Parts: sequence; structure tokens; C-alpha cells
Amino acid sequence: MPDPGRMTARLTLEQPVNEPDGQGGVSQNWQAIATLWALIEPQSFTREERGEAEIATINQTVTIRFRTDVARGHRLVKGTRILAVRALRDPDETKRFLLLDCEEEVR
Repeated sequence: MPDPGRMTARLTLEQPVNEPDGQGGVSQNWQAIATLWALIEPQSFTREERGEAEIATINQTVTIRFRTDVARGHRLVKGTRILAVRALRDPDETKRFLLLDCEEEVR
């Protein structure tokens, strides 16, 4: 069971918002939903080359207190770090915590 005392990372939860771009299309922006405490735990690390850039992807498990407004496609922000939420689950189905499987790209 997660230890709430280890949730020392302050994160902003954001959701995607599509807004008209003035040319008939849309542009995706991000809207803050909440600021929350979390525990970030790295799980794996991969490196790949895209063009001439080397991209590192860190898969993280982020533990937060249970909330109903988190979904795949949202993201967590900590300073310049962006963690994309790929999946989420209630580890023991008691609605106390959520475990978020997140991906962070580092260039």
C-alpha cells in the first residue's frame, strides 16, 4: 500500500483543450485542473534516435490520492518536466489512491 508521507512531489494535473486556431482548425492547449501531491517512481528507461536527436523515455509510476477527474491523455507537470498519463488504476479498489502509468520524454 502506498505511504502518503512519501508523496512529496508537487504536480499540476492538466487536461487537453482544443481551441479554434482562427483558420478553420483547432490547436491543442492545456488547462490546469488541480495541484496535487504525488510520489514519482521511475520504472524503466529507453533511448532512441529520432532524426539527429537522441530521445530518452522514462516510464514512471505516479501515486496520487484518488480522484475522479484523471484520465488517459491528461498530463502531470513539475517545473519543466511533463509526464503524459498513459494508464491509471486503483491498486486495491478502495478509492484511496490512484497509480498512474506515465511517460516522460527527455531530449
